[in-house]
Amino acid sequence: MEEILRAEAIRKYFPVKGGGRTPGAWLKAVDGVSFGVKQDTVFALVGESGCGKSTVARMILKLLPLTGGKIFFRGKDISTIHGEELKRFRRSVQIIFQDPFASLNPRMRIVDTLSEPFLIHKIVPSREIRDRVVQLLGKVGLTADAMGGYPHEFSGGQRQRICIARALALSPELIVADEPLSALDVSIQAQIVNLLQDIRRETGISLVFISHDLKVVHYLSDEVAVMYLGRIVERAKTEELFREPKHPYTELLLSSAPKLRYRIPEQVVQARMIETGDVPSPLSVPPGCPFHPRCPKRFGICDKQVPELKESGGRHISCHLY
Repeated sequence: MEEILRAEAIRKYFPVKGGGRTPGAWLKAVDGVSFGVKQDTVFALVGESGCGKSTVARMILKLLPLTGGKIFFRGKDISTIHGEELKRFRRSVQIIFQDPFASLNPRMRIVDTLSEPFLIHKIVPSREIRDRVVQLLGKVGLTADAMGGYPHEFSGGQRQRICIARALALSPELIVADEPLSALDVSIQAQIVNLLQDIRRETGISLVFISHDLKVVHYLSDEVAVMYLGRIVERAKTEELFREPKHPYTELLLSSAPKLRYRIPEQVVQARMIETGDVPSPLSVPPGCPFHPRCPKRFGICDKQVPELKESGGRHISCHLY
């Protein structure tokens, strides 16, 4: 399948000021991340809070400038696009934010919020915009009655449906969903996941799905990249990664997820008993492999040399064991 998006060694560093830090200190939010997203697939980014997932999302959308590396959309380096070309890119790549209430203007009625993309990009005659808004609401399971309401009049799930409708307005080729479920109740999460799945099947839209909910990632995605302290430590097809995780951090992440079982396998119990410690601060990433202070399989070279992300057995792993 054709690759719609490619990130090559992208980096995002933020300068750190005050707090007793030495001048010139940097917070390495994303540090050399590479991946590709194929047409009509779901690519998931997972990892603990603060690992850099949302920063990657904003770099894909050109909401944050890159410190280094390149991002290509349809083979075009997005750092070089301007003017009308940038406007076309904005139409082709949309985002669904984590908090549906914060991402909607509280002073705008829903009809105005959903009409805005058509007015900005001038792709629909003015007389047809209202009908298109009704169609969008129908796609996400809402009726035309919602048009006259304001965001505060809707539930969290309904607001997220409105945000999804806004993302679909311009018929994008790629949607970046940045933790779209974390602000919702569990029962509503299932509805939104099924909605995303239905939309993907109907439209063929590619999806970059960012989440820490491993159950949802397993159900929805085709390929998964696991991030730790700004780096990808393992990347593989979803079924392969969940069936047999290779990187020690991936093993830890999967073993810590809640499992609906009456009897937990012995190896899972053992994995949970390992003293792994806390995640280091991104302001002081350990030398060598960033995971080595918490890794039960570490050995001599781990605290001295950063492992490359290289192919091993049909997947990519950043670990000296492979």
